[in-house]
Amino acid sequence: MSKRSVRRRHSGSRRGFTLVELLVAITILGVIAVLGWRGLDSIVRARVALTSDLEQTRGMQLAFAQMQSDCGLIADASVLGDRANLLSDQGRLLIVRKVYAESQPTRLQVVSYRLRQGALVRSESAATRNLDQLDQFWQAEMANTNSSSVTLKTGVDAMTVMAWDGTGWSVVAPATSTGAPAPVQRGLKVTLQLHEQQALLVKSFLLGAV
Repeated sequence: MSKRSVRRRHSGSRRGFTLVELLVAITILGVIAVLGWRGLDSIVRARVALTSDLEQTRGMQLAFAQMQSDCGLIADASVLGDRANLLSDQGRLLIVRKVYAESQPTRLQVVSYRLRQGALVRSESAATRNLDQLDQFWQAEMANTNSSSVTLKTGVDAMTVMAWDGTGWSVVAPATSTGAPAPVQRGLKVTLQLHEQQALLVKSFLLGAV
């Protein structure tokens, strides 16, 4: 075999990629990049949604835990006499609860939960042993004149509060002047509708369980 034919064979084996081969390779790399980006984007979106759900769950757990604590310390007729210790209606909950502090006598305070501009807020009056002063605190909470409040959960569209008296669930309206004794409430059911969520969050509490 001549040296010229050997050189031609070597030069043919060293030829580069053709334009078609480069276009095919670039297309394959582009498809892989698009698929990888879509997979990464879905992972990021799932992580954001999961984080949001966890934050909502944590916020609701804290709000319900605070409600449970207040319901467990609700004052009864032995302390209040014929005064109301509970009021529940659409978007509002009022409770008279007992306050225990070290080296201090038991006192009473009015706690309210209500919706305010899409947020569930909690406010409480000062603690007192004077029932006349307690009546003033109750009227102030009913009129929503207490400016001191804490936001427990945002993004709440509606709140429904029902009380259980042993026979059925019903709202507890303000006392009327009929003089008839109010039924003893044994439980409370709170239903929250969160923003952009169809599922309702429902929590039931025993009254005076603590």
